[in-house]
Amino acid sequence: MADSAQPELMDEDEPFLSNLDIFLFSLIAGLIVYWLIFRKKVEPIPEFKKLESVEHYNGKNIVVFYGSQTGTAEEFSNRLAKDAHRYGMKGMSADPEEYDMSELSRLPEIENSLAIFCMATYGEGDPTDNSQDFYDWLQEGDADFTGVKYTVFALGNKTYEHYNAMGKYVDQRLAELGAQRIFDLGMGDDDGNLEEDFVSWREQFWPAVCEHFGVEATGEESSIRQYELKVHSDLNMNKIYTGELGRLKSFENQKPPFDSKNPFLAPVTVNRKLNKAGDRHLMHLELDITGSKIRYESGDHVAVYPINDSVIVNRIGEVLGVDLDTVISLNNLDEESNKKHPFPCPTTYRTALTHYLDITNPPRTNVLYELAQYATDPTEQENMRKMASSSPEGKALYQSWVLDSCRNILAILEDFPSLRPPIDHLCELLPRLQARYYSIASSSKVHPDSIHICAVVVEYETKTGRVNKGVATNWLKSKMPTDNGHKATVPMYIRKSQFRLPFKSSNPVIMVGPGTGIAPFMGFVQERGWLKEQGKEVGETVLYYGCRHKNEDFLYQEELDEFEKTGVLTALNVAFSRDQADKVYVQHLLKKNKEAVWRLVHTDNAHIYICGDARNMARDVQNAFYEIAEELGGLSRAQAVDYIKKLMTKGRYSQDVWS
Repeated sequence: MADSAQPELMDEDEPFLSNLDIFLFSLIAGLIVYWLIFRKKVEPIPEFKKLESVEHYNGKNIVVFYGSQTGTAEEFSNRLAKDAHRYGMKGMSADPEEYDMSELSRLPEIENSLAIFCMATYGEGDPTDNSQDFYDWLQEGDADFTGVKYTVFALGNKTYEHYNAMGKYVDQRLAELGAQRIFDLGMGDDDGNLEEDFVSWREQFWPAVCEHFGVEATGEESSIRQYELKVHSDLNMNKIYTGELGRLKSFENQKPPFDSKNPFLAPVTVNRKLNKAGDRHLMHLELDITGSKIRYESGDHVAVYPINDSVIVNRIGEVLGVDLDTVISLNNLDEESNKKHPFPCPTTYRTALTHYLDITNPPRTNVLYELAQYATDPTEQENMRKMASSSPEGKALYQSWVLDSCRNILAILEDFPSLRPPIDHLCELLPRLQARYYSIASSSKVHPDSIHICAVVVEYETKTGRVNKGVATNWLKSKMPTDNGHKATVPMYIRKSQFRLPFKSSNPVIMVGPGTGIAPFMGFVQERGWLKEQGKEVGETVLYYGCRHKNEDFLYQEELDEFEKTGVLTALNVAFSRDQADKVYVQHLLKKNKEAVWRLVHTDNAHIYICGDARNMARDVQNAFYEIAEELGGLSRAQAVDYIKKLMTKGRYSQDVWS
């Protein structure tokens, strides 16, 4: 306790009762807490929830742990577990959040055992939500993993500063703890072709495993089903999932706390178009969180669960000739598996295709491989198998025919007329529909019961002449505050972020955010304005914003002008890239104002924030800061790079970027 907070000495004639009161109060409070704990038999929450012993691996000798934020690492994990069966081994996919990872040291008790880690990196080199506990434990623990055999496949994006940081860390740390790496770290790059990276690594990995353990592939290339279909004919409708992600009827009977398994249905109170003209649709939505007990901070992300377009869902049912309202369950053939179903069951095919399955992204090669058996035309079957192979011509065909042409599963079914798989197998193979994350465009200090979203509606024509629409943005666009008397709602939860305003409000901030990258800065500026109103000392607040045309897509122009007029924004620098012959971007304005920028950063301890496109904008802006540091700081390029890296390490250069 600080000296100033200590109680003053009592006068001699002051009664002793005040100290006695404190003592008795503390004693009674302690007894109440003790009674509550033992009355309710509350136990400390264990670090990990399940798998108390190695026996829980159920005789599996290949265990594939995944750290997944968007579902891809989990998908790869399932594929590797399935592969194990083709090599005469028993595999299982596992979420590290559900296991006591210290039990990994006992894995060598199982013959020919191997731990595989598919680890995605999130944000600025962070672990995914489900691998956070494992990451913390690895950092703090000193387990002896002698005899444990392992390999790691990392998933990341090389446009980010901390490319594949999580996979690299797990690979290195397991070796430090005595585990034996039996195959090299795989590096998957989502900026290139993540699927190709994984397939290439996997094709070299399995022969190495066979050689290491002295086993042979079974040569079994046929499809291995993981789930079996059960059709329900007389099930009570109250027992059927209709889109809930966790607890049955959780959308009808909402109970906090709200998270990824239990999202809050937030009513939409505002949905307005932000741009005045142009062929794009940029929108501002406000979600009401009154009474939800949800708390957020400026810089956090809101995750929303969209639903698929009913036109695509109905068309899949039509092409495959099935009744989409059939009530089904897909039950895991491995009864001992923790994962009983691929999505909440029992449900209908319609609900699965609408709420639970990703039907709009181009399917990965493993889906094509499994589905190929159902193509009755030999040429179509051969093309599907070729695209699923690792041959150079197969990779090129998959790239051009599937990825470059943006063919989703419906387009593939339409363009391969002989391909008519059973819908239950298709549902087993398709990945889960994932939540979409948006930087929150409001401050909880100003809007405690409201969360604002700023997004651009995605819609484009593919090479095949089809129109593809972004799942979440088109669904959000349709969410009007009142729809025939009903309140439109959005299932959502909050994901905490490290993208934070400086602890000291007197620190200056430089914010760089073109397009919808403006979103978190609306929250930052609102908060700085609120702090000023509270009488706090607020440092310079400088914004670099970019859009195409001043008269078309200058988002939040009125609000930003008002913030500048009232002095909340010290400087508003806007780059209109297409309003003149030569394109002007935010990095050009930074260099134009280099003296002011360098003073803020080098002399005044400013915090820098970048939000928006990772591939081009964030890189160009970073280069602009390098150039400013070189010119005005008298540094070499290597020293300038090191200077900015140190700002990142100190938390003074933060990025909230996407590719």
